[in-house]
Amino acid sequence: MVARNVRRRVAGIAALAAVGAVMAGCTVNVPDPAAPKPSPSESTLATPSITPGHDAAAVAAKDLPLAAGKTLAPGDPVTVSTRLEEVPGWTVVHSGLQGEVRYRKNDGCTLAARVSVNQGPLTVAEDDAASTKELFRYLDPGLAVDNLKPVSLRWGQDSDKPQHNVEFLALESSAASGGNAAVVMARLFSVPASSVYISVACPDDGSLDKARAEAAAQLVVVPPG
Repeated sequence: MVARNVRRRVAGIAALAAVGAVMAGCTVNVPDPAAPKPSPSESTLATPSITPGHDAAAVAAKDLPLAAGKTLAPGDPVTVSTRLEEVPGWTVVHSGLQGEVRYRKNDGCTLAARVSVNQGPLTVAEDDAASTKELFRYLDPGLAVDNLKPVSLRWGQDSDKPQHNVEFLALESSAASGGNAAVVMARLFSVPASSVYISVACPDDGSLDKARAEAAAQLVVVPPG
């Protein structure tokens, strides 16, 4: 029963989230129509703000655990880049449709990635862990956020430099008691007020493990600036 409830929550989160997507170097920002509406001044900025003394390169050159979210600056959102279509078996289903980029694998797995902006109403000031839990609560009000697990993804786009990690929170579901295996990984970056949301679903646990490994090798979370 617990596993079935978790699976339902994973599926519900995947269905409810509607945000903007940034994939393979193409950026599309689509605010969530169901989210609390920001003030007009927040949604009409023509250029990103610049924080005096902020070193974007230094932030990108080291790991970003949840506790380090306050080292980011307001302005540009954190985004995502991936070349999953270059992995045998994966194809692009759609790109930018209702703010989502979705992939399908020939074994039945799917991956969806979204980037949301204007998330100020959900943020807890300079606290990415609390903000991310608020995001999960918004997507599923009945979710026990203490069950979320930390996971790491690649941080920074420069392939010629040492690789670094960015910490997310994840909700996982096993196929042990029937249904699909799935994982939802998300982080609400409190200072730029943007969130990254990635979901992977597969017919069984083994194919999910392989799909997650392939996605992790091809997916990069891109720092602002």
